[in-house]
Amino acid sequence: MTDKLIRSRVRRLRFENGEMTQQELADQVGVTRQTIIAIEANRYSPSLTLAFKIARFFGVSIEDVFHYEDGDAGD
Repeated sequence: MTDKLIRSRVRRLRFENGEMTQQELADQVGVTRQTIIAIEANRYSPSLTLAFKIARFFGVSIEDVFHYEDGDAGD
């Protein structure tokens, strides 16, 4: 089985931007705090729309927030 995962840098970005709370970010992008928690723990891959909202909020590209890892390069 191929192990694919989207890794998030949301936590690092929150702390680089005034140590904002998960709730503050959630309010800014229109999701629940639980969604931000799951994204930061790499348990949930956000929709493309949410990924863009988070990236735009921080003023960076999606690739600066999320990194796609593929455990099987031959896939």
